[in-house]
Amino acid sequence: MSDQEVLTEIRGQVGCITLNRSKALNALSLGMVRTLHATLTAWNQDPKVLAIAIRGSNKEGPFGAFCAGGDIRFLHQAATQGDPRVEDFFTEEYILNHLTHHLAKPYIAFMDGVVMGGGMGISQGASLRVVTERTKMAMPETGIGLFPDVGGGWFLSRCPGHAGEWLALTGETIAAADALAFKLADVLLPSDKLAAVWDGLGTQSFADGAAVQAWLASQGIAADESPASARAQIDHYFSLPSVPTIVAALEAAQGEWERATAALLRQRSPLMLHVVLEQIRRARTMTIAQDLRMERDLVRHCLHLRPGQSEMLEGIRALAIDKDKTPRWNPPRIEDVTPELVEAFFASPWPADLHPLARLA
Repeated sequence: MSDQEVLTEIRGQVGCITLNRSKALNALSLGMVRTLHATLTAWNQDPKVLAIAIRGSNKEGPFGAFCAGGDIRFLHQAATQGDPRVEDFFTEEYILNHLTHHLAKPYIAFMDGVVMGGGMGISQGASLRVVTERTKMAMPETGIGLFPDVGGGWFLSRCPGHAGEWLALTGETIAAADALAFKLADVLLPSDKLAAVWDGLGTQSFADGAAVQAWLASQGIAADESPASARAQIDHYFSLPSVPTIVAALEAAQGEWERATAALLRQRSPLMLHVVLEQIRRARTMTIAQDLRMERDLVRHCLHLRPGQSEMLEGIRALAIDKDKTPRWNPPRIEDVTPELVEAFFASPWPADLHPLARLA
């Protein structure tokens, strides 16, 4: 493996991408976003490339980790220093996310190991999403005072029942079985088959892109229709109309799952819990482009709506900078968040035709 953060090569008839920033669990830098966008755009127009496959690497080599999200240390430093690249990062990342949903040929994501945040953003648009017994999937943004972005509103709102609200609010990590049940993955491939299947993509002859995808899908174990764990509880509580009612109902219950879930929600940013519930429910009626525009509005407000009081910067500080794990949320309690605070996040700071993502369709 080289020291490049993204490795790209055309092997046979397939364009192959390896995320190669293993020390950071392949967290996306602005440079990686730009390389991925340029590569996907070029291969999408190249008739010699029938399909595109993407994987991550770990410190020992290929696979083992997909992508842990965006580079939150960079985001914290850039935002606190007024570096304009923080705005560029989100705009260009969301354009990349949109592109993955609109490629003209199969795009196959090998979601082995950690798949979180920005890693979900570059894999949920794939036409075939492969998980393994090592997959650890999550959208944990409420824990750092953010929201499930990168199209999270769109793909989480399309999970069965109210699983999207549960995943978005709690940030819980799920494994392959729940990823399949929640329609966030398509096929299970044992990790000991990954290398052989990846090699096969580059050595076999395929009639077209559909044949590439069909062959790979045949190598795995198709999703069964068994319901996800705790599905009944998830749908019961996370269908309730507001964050306070959800938490109150959980805390009034006697079950261990309910108590643990309520305790977890109490650790998250109260303000962003309210914002996220609204985000997921609005996104159910949106296209991916509309959702990404909404999320670009939200992230701008996360950075600038309350000068000196960014939940995102405080959350990253507590988790990754000072590492004291005691964020000082404002407001500090779920019950203290007003509707006016939440509504302000959904007012776009740009006229529609001047929005940074205005061209997305």
